[in-house]
Amino acid sequence: MSVNKLVFGSCENMSELADKSIHLAVTSPPYFNAPFDYPDLFHTYDEFLEMIRNVARELKRVLDEGRIACFVCDDTLINGSKFPVVADITKIFFEEGFKYRDKIIWVKPEGYIRISRRSGVMLQHPYPMYFYPDNLQETILIFQNGSFDYSRISDEKKKESKIDLEEWSKEKWFLSVWRITNVLPFANRLEKGIAAFPDEIAYRLITLFSYKGETVLDPFMGSGTTLKVALNLDRNAIGYEIDVELLDTVKEKIGIGKQAKLVNKKPFEIVVREDVKHLRTKLQSRVTEQKSVTQKSKKVKK
Repeated sequence: MSVNKLVFGSCENMSELADKSIHLAVTSPPYFNAPFDYPDLFHTYDEFLEMIRNVARELKRVLDEGRIACFVCDDTLINGSKFPVVADITKIFFEEGFKYRDKIIWVKPEGYIRISRRSGVMLQHPYPMYFYPDNLQETILIFQNGSFDYSRISDEKKKESKIDLEEWSKEKWFLSVWRITNVLPFANRLEKGIAAFPDEIAYRLITLFSYKGETVLDPFMGSGTTLKVALNLDRNAIGYEIDVELLDTVKEKIGIGKQAKLVNKKPFEIVVREDVKHLRTKLQSRVTEQKSVTQKSKKVKK
């Protein structure tokens, strides 16, 4: 059976994976019902949190002792109400037995953020209590499954995965704030309609928290960014994704059928389960409707 695997089905059930078989998880879950990415995906916020808890329990099972789960996430603003996604994911993982190891703040360039009406309120009402800032950051939560036994790693394995300290210093990986450009919304990009994070985030996390030849998991695979980077860094890659409409996108991104372009040339096993959903077309339609309503609102206010 192939070490590399794509499973289309809910990551609340990762029965395809053996206990303690994963060395690192790098992922970004849906940001609840974020209006320009996941409108009305969940019926309630509690349903979203229950999904996160189920995934945390599965990660607790499949992650090897002392290994890391990294979650790229952010609080979510919906119809004027802000949901504490970062705090609640932290609380859930802590309750499920993970150590809360660290938090990295990912800061995006000012010129690339979405135009928001929040901060513009101050232009119309330049008085106290009208302040609503535009968001330039997301959070990378780092959880650890118990304690890591450094003696389990051979000197040879350490040597072949040694971190480039010049890059670590020059790019300031050692700080708790990482300044990285987000995936830009070009019209013809492969990830169109998908809330993908940049390769650089996966690159840093995989380099810092896994060794060559180990297995990296992304339970919310999306377009396959984590898997692509893991393969290029000579790791094995496993991804789960509930939206089967993303199958062709993932295959194209990681180069299935074009293995010569990958560092890791092992074949992939592709599993499509009965619990898959068809979401991308439906979500994109709702996003278009949401943008249309927003634009009409702006015109009325003008």
